[in-house]
Amino acid sequence: MNIFSNAFLLVYAGLFPIVNPIGSAPLFLGLTEFCTTQQRNSLAFRVAFNSLLLLLGSMFIGSHVLEFFGISLPVVRIGGGLIVTAFGWKLLNSEPSQDAARADAAGVATVPESFYPLTMPLTVGPGSIAVAVGLGSQRPKNADLAHLLLLGGAALTGAIAIAITIYLCYRFAQRLVAMLGPSGTHVVIRLSAFIMVCIGIQILWSGWSALSGLAR
Repeated sequence: MNIFSNAFLLVYAGLFPIVNPIGSAPLFLGLTEFCTTQQRNSLAFRVAFNSLLLLLGSMFIGSHVLEFFGISLPVVRIGGGLIVTAFGWKLLNSEPSQDAARADAAGVATVPESFYPLTMPLTVGPGSIAVAVGLGSQRPKNADLAHLLLLGGAALTGAIAIAITIYLCYRFAQRLVAMLGPSGTHVVIRLSAFIMVCIGIQILWSGWSALSGLAR
């Protein structure tokens, strides 16, 4: 049981800071501001489910996929850092479109796709995938079947806990930022987008540093 709890905490504590569902909640709310409450709640569930599948796939088969294509984790970080930076920059400079404003005035919601951009790269970005792949690659090579099943169950439980956290943060995102008002929410969205740009640059730099270290 101690092994299970340690593995669970390792997965949850390792993924939570980089997934950062609390910090992403204002961005989720900004991207779904023209949705109804029912549509936003449905999107929150689908994003959480998609995030669970991405994290599990990264943990259990991610390292094998990268090895098959000859891709290293530093390269994943560099490519992912570019994507996160570009997406954050787009959010930072985005303005409500006239079509969205007309849809809002007419009472018609503009519903974004649940996978892109809400799941990836907003929620589970390349940084989260790299962390999940790293966690999955740490499984012991010579462990017996019972030990592997225990570790796998702990990893599954940790990923499910992350998905539940994502759902709750996005499900109640409107309440989290309601006290800020429209102007405060706009400021928080812009600030979160700027932080996302910084995170993307940090992921890019960490990948470049790792590649530079391997080249020496």
